[in-house]
Amino acid sequence: METFTALLSGAEFWEGVALVVFVGVLLKFGVHAMAARALDGQAQKIKDQLAEAEQLRQEAEKLLASIKQEREDAERMSAQILADAQAQAEQINADARVKLDEQVKRRAEQAKRKIALAEAQAMAEVKAAAVEMAASAAETVLAGRVGGKKSDPLIDSGLAQMGQKFG
Repeated sequence: METFTALLSGAEFWEGVALVVFVGVLLKFGVHAMAARALDGQAQKIKDQLAEAEQLRQEAEKLLASIKQEREDAERMSAQILADAQAQAEQINADARVKLDEQVKRRAEQAKRKIALAEAQAMAEVKAAAVEMAASAAETVLAGRVGGKKSDPLIDSGLAQMGQKFG
């Protein structure tokens, strides 16, 4: 009995008894069920959060794929626009060269026509001046030689030759 009395007088024994009584009271009032429900509720919240996070991740991946596709489309379209602009610039350059060449040819032809016209006018003026001078000289010579004669055979043949050369 001594051991039993020594056991009852020890603090460790009463701590153990208090622990057993405390656990018994907790079990009686269903604290373990409340704790299990709280843990189950918390576990369900975590599962819901994980499901929501997975759904958000999938939506983010879809959005990322969509954005990547739009970027690729935009890059392709900008490359196509750039190629079209380059082709248009080359076409405009070629057209401008052709137009410039045509304009240079037209101007050269106009200049040639103006030069030919000026030459023709100058020749006509020279011929007219020569004819006028010859006629004037012939008149002077005739007036001096003929005096009262109606015609001089030498002058008549000279005038006929001048008419053939200038006519």
